[in-house]
Amino acid sequence: MTDPATQLPAPDGSTDPHQWLEEVTGEDALAWVRERNAAAEAELDEARDPRARAGAPLAATLQHDIREILDAKDRIPGVVKRGDFLYNFWTDAEHERGLWRRTTLDSYRSEDPEWEILLDIDALNEAEGEDWVWHGARLLRPQEGEPYRHALIDLSHGGSDADVTREFDLETLSFVPPADGGFERPEAKGSLSWIDADTVWATTDFGEGTMTSSGYARQARIWRRGTELAQAELVHEVAASDMAVFAGHDSTPGWERDWVIEAHAFYDNTIHVVDRSQQPPALTAVEVPADLEANAHRDLGIFSPRSDWEVAEVTYPAGSLVVGDFARFQEGEPELHMLFEPTETTSLADMTITRTAVVLSILEDVVHRLEVHTRDEHGHWERQDLYPELRGAIGVSAVDADESDEVWVSVTDFIEPTRLLLGDLSEVAGGGEAGELELIKSAPARFDAEGLDVSQHFATSDDGTRIPYFEISRLDAQSGEGPRPTLLYGYGGFEISLTPSYLGGIGKAWLERGGTYVLANIRGGGEYGPRWHQAALKENRHRAYEDFASVAKDLVERGVTDRDHLAVRGGSNGGLLTGNMVTQYPELFGAVIIQVPLLDMKRYSHLLAGHSWMAEYGDPDTEDWEFVRTFSPYHLLREGVQYPPTFVLTSTRDDRVHPGHARKFTAAMESLGADVRYWENIEGGHGGAANNEQAARMNALLYTFLWNTIGKDS
Repeated sequence: MTDPATQLPAPDGSTDPHQWLEEVTGEDALAWVRERNAAAEAELDEARDPRARAGAPLAATLQHDIREILDAKDRIPGVVKRGDFLYNFWTDAEHERGLWRRTTLDSYRSEDPEWEILLDIDALNEAEGEDWVWHGARLLRPQEGEPYRHALIDLSHGGSDADVTREFDLETLSFVPPADGGFERPEAKGSLSWIDADTVWATTDFGEGTMTSSGYARQARIWRRGTELAQAELVHEVAASDMAVFAGHDSTPGWERDWVIEAHAFYDNTIHVVDRSQQPPALTAVEVPADLEANAHRDLGIFSPRSDWEVAEVTYPAGSLVVGDFARFQEGEPELHMLFEPTETTSLADMTITRTAVVLSILEDVVHRLEVHTRDEHGHWERQDLYPELRGAIGVSAVDADESDEVWVSVTDFIEPTRLLLGDLSEVAGGGEAGELELIKSAPARFDAEGLDVSQHFATSDDGTRIPYFEISRLDAQSGEGPRPTLLYGYGGFEISLTPSYLGGIGKAWLERGGTYVLANIRGGGEYGPRWHQAALKENRHRAYEDFASVAKDLVERGVTDRDHLAVRGGSNGGLLTGNMVTQYPELFGAVIIQVPLLDMKRYSHLLAGHSWMAEYGDPDTEDWEFVRTFSPYHLLREGVQYPPTFVLTSTRDDRVHPGHARKFTAAMESLGADVRYWENIEGGHGGAANNEQAARMNALLYTFLWNTIGKDS
């Protein structure tokens, strides 16, 4: 018999008793949120730190420790070179919303670089009475010999995806008012990007009917200085059912190009080259499959097929990298060369182009290695291994792809702090070797890694597929002392690969205190290229969840942990993953963390950006619902099930994944009498936090929850 207090949606999605909680800023909904925030904080703030002599509150201790790491002044500043300067955006305790600043390479090499402050976001907020969060900047390439002066800066309210764009003058260090001809785009999901000093590409909300059903721009326009945004010249418009349109200008001297991209869905695009010399501007499609990613750098066309691609009776496999003269390709005379061909164990993780070289970052069973490819004097491609001595997760980016062959190389691992090195590939094209790496910056350790070990293992999923995962634990924990509190993290979607990175706050709040951390490389991700992603799409989504559950089972079978000491954590698509863990595999876990999640898969396509994800999950308004319902956690909740302790976290300002998912799922679990708590940050956007203080608070609460549940007897 059904308990009259139970309020669950109908399994077929026909009724939804908690839909009122979708009113993001509704008075009743926010009152519901504040009540649960207070309850969660009251519970978690009471927990004591067993390592503190005076029994200090654990959450306060963790918040302080995590905040110190996030605000550390000896972090490595990430930089982008433009002209003579390296640009960086920086946050710390004194600058919560951050500083946009720049320095020279010589100064950057020093222990204490001299930074020129360009824009102080905290001071801007105080002056304007706003809550701006930095979203980035784009600089206009100046005429030869001139300094960089013109910038377009994106700012968002509270961290939401929707933002504004304002023109900024690097000479006067001030915004250019619209009254003086400055470019300024009102708040929307869109962008402005430079064409020249008086012209920009504009994709934004131009009024009724100009946004897609996913909430992104439909129109690409050319906007000229001194005119109204509404008067900008329409160049292309996509269907309302498409995801978005994107437009941009490549300003590489001698190889200038304009692009318009119709994004029909994720990994489903039509790419156009725009000839602005014609009136109206003429679009010429790049004749490639819709799931192929195409770009060009100087003369070189770069093609990344996601399914087998046949050109001139040659088949290039999915996941390969193919290059060739772009002009000849557009003229229907392709001369292509395959730089990378995947295997069962390898995939292309990334590609970086310098002036004369192509650097490939390759994953082999989720372990990085580098190759560099160059052309000899006859135009033939040559390959060599690059920096084979490097170990760990390796990131490569060009310092200035138009001007040099220098590359930034970052090296990190779960327990090894990040190092930033500078390399020079200018001799490689002539048959020489890559220049010796110069250590530029090295981050200090943020937690005690003594006795920690990193190992890789493989679980077997339900269909026999090998699923790799990394385990970070103490060596003494591997000697059979009994189950340790273990946190399993995963994502499994949108072809995003989870690779090693320094664990910083996780190390301090979890590993240093005796916890074990596990990172699972399940299907739906990109660790083995497009096939790994495609294996868990739509009606095959269950494979991602089976993979994750198989890793959990393997951890228990190997004696790493047991059910009572095993927790899972995931956010966004990973929140859908952990939502399915709590509903489909409740017997496997002692605790579950669900962050900024999708959970109501009947209504997801009608909420904010959800429409754009139907290529991943399916369309619940069609017969697809028959398989979508099988992984809709909101509709899988049942009476009579003992659900593990669950913590659901989200953000009011998340305008990508609607906070209604988290709210409704929590309300439904509460009606079952389940052990669930809920915390919603009033700011934060899809990342869940708008500044370091909020991020530290959020993470302190969730780690306190873990120590309260799976770690209470540790």
